[in-house]
Amino acid sequence: MATTEIAAHTDASNEQVIEISVVLPVYNEEESLVELHEELDRELRKLGRTYQIVFVNDGSSDSSVEILLGICADYPDTVTFIDLRRNFGQTAATSAGIDHARGRVIVFMDADLQNDPSDIKKLLDIMHEGQWDVVSGWRTDRKDTFISRTLPSRIANSIISTVTGVHLHDYGCTLKAYRREVLDEVKLYGEMHRFIPVFAAAAGARITETPVKHRPRVYGRSKYGLERTFKVIVDLITVKFLLDYRTRPMYIFGGMGTFFILGGFLTIGLAILRTFARDSSLINTPLPVLAATLFAIGMQSILMGLLAELIVRTYYESQEKPVYVVRRVVEGHKSVEKPTWSKA
Repeated sequence: MATTEIAAHTDASNEQVIEISVVLPVYNEEESLVELHEELDRELRKLGRTYQIVFVNDGSSDSSVEILLGICADYPDTVTFIDLRRNFGQTAATSAGIDHARGRVIVFMDADLQNDPSDIKKLLDIMHEGQWDVVSGWRTDRKDTFISRTLPSRIANSIISTVTGVHLHDYGCTLKAYRREVLDEVKLYGEMHRFIPVFAAAAGARITETPVKHRPRVYGRSKYGLERTFKVIVDLITVKFLLDYRTRPMYIFGGMGTFFILGGFLTIGLAILRTFARDSSLINTPLPVLAATLFAIGMQSILMGLLAELIVRTYYESQEKPVYVVRRVVEGHKSVEKPTWSKA
């Protein structure tokens, strides 16, 4: 293990610092929970580090709550149980897990036993030896149905990598490890959990991936189908906007407005040429109406861009929130890490 391996210690309040938190969103996984916890606890004990297992119940309708309460009662020192009031979705459950995780490294896993807990050590070793901020799992040998799961996932991964410029083979693999500082810069809404590596990269995180095991589903059934691909595409539009135009919305609104206004000029020019060429009246063609519509849409887009610029500036200035993230500050012979992403 590299010299940057995390060392267990206590802070000023004598509360033991947790080195690793494993976050598992749970939705109707009653059959797998006991077996999952036993295997996960066994693998984490082998690491010889302080750890925390965070189960987030996302409105399960089976006996998952009762089982998780039992596990939490039996392992109060290592298990945290979060029970959401209803089914909010995986993104909300993931966000709740992050908020309650105390580890310096946070690992995400599925609760269906398809991820192998023994791969956690592999992720952590790569993270510390390579000084990576994010290590993403890559299911090279998926045990899912090809048509309904694997093929749509490959298509979605290719689209996301192309659009965002963050090239990962398997965005859909939940098994990923993050340094805590990286997730502090990520705010999740909607169904954005699959894009956490993209937001992390936008904040300057260093990302790599590694092959991990993928096991066949033994209990229950998958909660995802072909419709997930379409949701990914829609969410990707939002992500692209947030990444490229969050601090400069006028670029996209102004660009669209300019495009429509130019279209209006071309349309009215075509109408005038048609009038002289055919010696006909402008009112005999719908082109003037089309030109006026394009002008109106163009002006509205530009005005929306100006309003968006004011909102963005109000957001950042009112909170004194910078539009950048500093990795380190070097003054003379001193180098101060902000934040310490390059260290464990």
